[in-house]
Amino acid sequence: MILVMLVIRYRTTRAPLPPVITLPSGETAAAFTQGPDWYAVVTEGDEILIFARDSGKLRQRISIEHD
Repeated sequence: MILVMLVIRYRTTRAPLPPVITLPSGETAAAFTQGPDWYAVVTEGDEILIFARDSGKLRQRISIEHD
């Protein structure tokens, strides 16, 4: 029962971004993932922002298309 309550609680709560990530003005994070030399943030505006891990500089911006 306790495990079920924890799973339900964490499924509805977004994990915070690491404090070193700074998003462009007006962007809000919906998801986060990382690779060996990059990290990516999916925004609520349906974009994927890929950053260089060493500098934090935005490397690529990908729009998510909807059908």
